[in-house]
Amino acid sequence: KRRNVRLLALAGVVGLTAVAVTAYWSLYASHFVSTDNAYTAVEVAQITPAVGGIVTEVKASDTQAVKKGDVLIVIDPTDARLATAQAAAELDRAMRRVKSYIANDSSLVAQISAREADEKRAAAQMAAAQADFDRAKLDLSRRQALVASGSVSGDELTRAQNAFAGAQANLAATKAAAAQASANLRSAIAGKDANAALISNTTPDTNPEVLAARARLDQAKVDLERTVIRAPLDGIVAKRQVQLGQRVQAGMPLMAVVPVAEMYVDANF
Repeated sequence: KRRNVRLLALAGVVGLTAVAVTAYWSLYASHFVSTDNAYTAVEVAQITPAVGGIVTEVKASDTQAVKKGDVLIVIDPTDARLATAQAAAELDRAMRRVKSYIANDSSLVAQISAREADEKRAAAQMAAAQADFDRAKLDLSRRQALVASGSVSGDELTRAQNAFAGAQANLAATKAAAAQASANLRSAIAGKDANAALISNTTPDTNPEVLAARARLDQAKVDLERTVIRAPLDGIVAKRQVQLGQRVQAGMPLMAVVPVAEMYVDANF
């Protein structure tokens, strides 16, 4: 009996222990895990300049807490300011040039009209010179035919020959003038077409030359703003490598900002 009682007591203790362990695991221990293979990690923000230059101010050091937008580094803005002023001048010059294209359009139309009139006048002069030449040629041939019969004197023949030579030279000159007038007209038309191509379907504000100059000015302004390097997020400064007076190049790592508020644990169970 005593042995049975002891066995029953032992069984009861084992049963109570199993119930207690099961309850402990189900209600508490199962909610926790442990490992000795875990690491902290965070996405570090690298601070690199977008423009090169000489560092004139360094306003952050290692382990310093910074807020998003705080100034970290200042690069000498002299070159960027000069580039911005030059780009602004180029934009103004482009605007004036495009406006001159527009103003020249009507002037070129007037030039074409004048060249057309010159061509018509040259054609009329050439027609008159052709008529004079034909008349002088006919007169010369008649006198040459009468020379043998003695009806025409040598002086009269000479005058006819001189008149023919003069008419021939005048015809050649009027033909050259007509060709020149035609060339001038074609040149005027080509000039107007070239000028029209520069302003076709555009305004002074939308002309490609102006848009390109404005884009260069915008880029210069962006480069000027980039001489001031700011913190991209809240965090702690680390790995500072930049010094006052140092010449830096675009893309050179200067420091890092660690967002400790976003740090996490990478655990391997």
